[in-house]
This record gives sequence, C-alpha cells and structure tokens, in this order.
Amino acid sequence: MTSLLEVEGLVKHFVAARSVFGRPTAHVKAVDGVSFTVEAGKTLALVGESGCGKSTVSRLVLRLIEPDAGTVRFEGRDLGALNANELRAFRRDAQIIFQDPYASLNPRMTVSQILSEPLALHDLVPAARRRERVDELLRLGGVGRRYPHEFSGGQRQRIAIARALAVEPKLIICDEPVSALDVSIRSQILNLLRDLQDRLGLAYIFVSHDLAVVKHIADRVAVMNLGGIVETAAADALFAAPRHPYSRALLSAIPVPKPQAKRSRIVLEGEMPSALHPPSGCRFHTRCPYVIARCRTEVPPLLADGSGHATACHRTAELPASEAIVPADGDFSPMLEKLVAAFSGGTEGAGRAGVDLSGTPPSNRG
Repeated sequence: MTSLLEVEGLVKHFVAARSVFGRPTAHVKAVDGVSFTVEAGKTLALVGESGCGKSTVSRLVLRLIEPDAGTVRFEGRDLGALNANELRAFRRDAQIIFQDPYASLNPRMTVSQILSEPLALHDLVPAARRRERVDELLRLGGVGRRYPHEFSGGQRQRIAIARALAVEPKLIICDEPVSALDVSIRSQILNLLRDLQDRLGLAYIFVSHDLAVVKHIADRVAVMNLGGIVETAAADALFAAPRHPYSRALLSAIPVPKPQAKRSRIVLEGEMPSALHPPSGCRFHTRCPYVIARCRTEVPPLLADGSGHATACHRTAELPASEAIVPADGDFSPMLEKLVAAFSGGTEGAGRAGVDLSGTPPSNRG
C-alpha cells in the first residue's frame, strides 16, 4: 500500500553566525537526515526532548520552511517541485494545529471570520453556503461566534482544530496541541482528535514530548535526538520493549500513578549537546551509559527488523532487556480506584471511547 506521506533524507541547517562579509560561519543542524512514512488514517508521533527538531520537521513537511536536502512526497507527488499555485492546492490537503492557539488566531477576527477565511481562500463553498458550513464547524468544535480572547485555552484549541478541518484535509500536523492545557482539557482535545480521525479518516503527525499522551493516541512512534531519528516502531512495541538507550531513558521518566510499581528509572548524566556543535559518531554517546569507542566515531544506521522496529544503535543486540521501564497497565490501589471512579464515572466504557484517568491505552486500532 502506498503511504500518504513519504519523507526521505530531510535536512535543515540554520545559519547561526556570519562573517563581516556575510558568509555563513556556523550552522545549527536542526534536522539531519530524517526519513519516515505516514499511512492514511494513522497517527505517527514524533517525540524527543525540546530542541531535537520535532517542530522543524513538521514545518518542513508543509514547506512552511524550505529544506536544504531531502524529499517530501504527498500521495506520490514531490512537494519540492510544486509551484506557488500547486503548493496552495496542497495546503488544502495538509493542515497544522499549532502549540499556542491564541498566538495562531487573529485577535481582530471573530471565530466565524476565522473559519470562513480558508473556505474563501480555497473556494470550497459558494459564498451563499459559507455561513451554513461555518455553523457546522462551530458545532463540531463546540464553540461560539465570539473573538478568540473571549474563550478559554481549551476552547481556543478547538477553534484551531475546526479551522484545520474547514478545508477537509487528509493530513493534520498537531504540533504540541495539548502541552499548554490542563489535564482535564487535554483529555477533551485528545478525545476530539481521536473521534475526528475515526469519522473522517484523518492522518496525524503528532509532535509531543509527553509520552503519556503519545501512548494513548499514536499508531507508530519515531524518537528523535539532536535532529535525527534513533528509533521507530509501532506504539505498542516501543512502549513494551524500547531498544535504544535514549528511548529507554525517555520512557523511564513517564510518571505512573502506582507508587509501589517496580520500574527501572534511567537518569542521564550531563547536558544535551548543542545542535550547533553536535558530537561525532552517535550523537547520544556523550550521555549513553552503554557507550563504547565505536560509538564516538561511527554514525549508527537506522536498521529495521522484520516487524518494522528500527533502531540506530551499534549495541542493540547486546543491551540488557528493557523490562520494568514502563510498568504494565493494571489495577490501581483501592483508594486510587475509588478516586478514578469518582472523577470518570466508573471504568465501564473506558479505553477506545476516550482518554480516561486510568492510564489504560485504547485497544489496537489495526
């Protein structure tokens, strides 16, 4: 089956300093050789520390910034070869939801005007029917017709989602869409995104550093470190048995509401290297507890096994088992069970119907 989106060898270096003559003298290697695919109706999560290049990748995919090298293909078309008119047409099929909804919404426009703008830009709906279409989007997002500043953070994010849906896209990039929201609103937005995916067959690229959120929404996960992907796998496989030392460290930091659960907490020593002067060889070797001489000089390739679980590590086969990094989902203590039931209305119907408080992931969507 042909992928909806194919990214191969994507590179983006930003000029950090110039000489007195204007020549670049230093570059930030924000993205360095990233490749992945996204299937229609599926969710790929890009995870990693702040500054690893996740958001830059999302903007490169939409050509909001231009790559230095690599190709992005959408439904088989090379986006780098599109002219201005073709690129505008592509933007109908691919939209983005930004991290800060207030900064991405025009404060001088009402919500109705914000939602009708893409309809007019792409000439999707006749002028006589735009009000009706806007009313549909308002009902879908559960918001009214006022100005953005009159809404709460969760409502503003719903407006941003409705705006992305206005042009009926096939792919939506969610760039940290819930990181600025409190936990109760976060679950509402995640449930909305999941429901829309089921109803409309949307594909998502979900950018996040919150692995607990990713566990609930992603079909596949790509772990990024200093501009490159170090591990990618199906979400269930990655959370059950992470292989790269960096992935294990990230997963071990997920808080779980089980004080007595036995788990292996991995604490990385030292600071994250700068993308301005990345280390040679494996870029994680300065903090890796399993580093050997080869790691300092040779870049490990991203190699996949028969199941599609790919890892960029020279010592993947030699590392100890990753048991007890993320405790298996199970029952809470009786006291916490009562608290969860009080806030969620019981555990019946939890799981695929929505994000609940129990931490139990939805069933496999196939």
